Amino acid sequence: METRSFTAEEPGERIDALLPRIAGELTRSAAQKLLDAGAVLVNGAPVRKNYRVSAGDSILVTLPDAGESALTAQDMALDVVFEDGDVIVVNKPRGMVVHPAPGHADGTLVNALLWHCGDSLSGVGGEKRPGIVHRIDKDTSGLLIAAKNDFAHRALAAQLSDHSMFRIYEAVVYGRLRDESGTVDAPIGRHPTDRKRMAIVSTGRPAVTHWEVVARYRGYTHVRCRLETGRTHQIRVHMASIGHPLAGDLVYGKKQPDKGLSGQCLHARALEFTHPRSGERVHLTSPLPDYFLQFLSRLGEPEA
Repeated sequence: METRSFTAEEPGERIDALLPRIAGELTRSAAQKLLDAGAVLVNGAPVRKNYRVSAGDSILVTLPDAGESALTAQDMALDVVFEDGDVIVVNKPRGMVVHPAPGHADGTLVNALLWHCGDSLSGVGGEKRPGIVHRIDKDTSGLLIAAKNDFAHRALAAQLSDHSMFRIYEAVVYGRLRDESGTVDAPIGRHPTDRKRMAIVSTGRPAVTHWEVVARYRGYTHVRCRLETGRTHQIRVHMASIGHPLAGDLVYGKKQPDKGLSGQCLHARALEFTHPRSGERVHLTSPLPDYFLQFLSRLGEPEA
């Protein structure tokens, strides 16, 4: 086990929200589990996850050992876009789950990474998520970065936290966007009555999406989105909130499949980050996949 100490600088933030920010490799859910287990002490005493810190609070966190993964390595095809001793970036196909979860015990990207990378995946993400720095939804395709050691993982997590890792997505949304570009700045949290969905809620975490029009079609718009933050379902929730849900999104959009789509039309098109060891900026792109291009083709010619 590893013990780390921190000092709270600003008052009022919930401890379960603060911990992922100051100990970058922790997710909020992992922080809450540590708090429930009494592994977080504030001024020498355990606190609840809704405790709000005061300036100067002394925070002591005991992190468990990563332990050996019980996951199975599976020989599955991987579209590797970039790889070295610290980082691997893959082009994830739509339909592939990123890491094991209830209902998806194997056949995930993590199972494929374990086969491809062997023991060279970071343990920071926990036993079920080796190497995983960020996630994209099952039916979202495109670029995803994973870390091959803890040093790289912490460096990449810090870039996500300070917004210096750039992630560009392309999507097709319903309707005609009036403007050529815009920004949605609205906090995202769990839906108050449907825990499987996310929603814009006042108690949610800050979330910012910048969008711009790529092309307009009759009844649809092809857009490019840049994430300033990375909340669960962020683009899907934000675009739906302004009246333009993603085509094919049965959760936040229409309840019927659209023109042969099986899931939202969303692709992680570009990724830019600072290499954790060399310090150089790495810029990677992924071409639009066949399902996306075929959908655009079915929409006909773009409007002039």
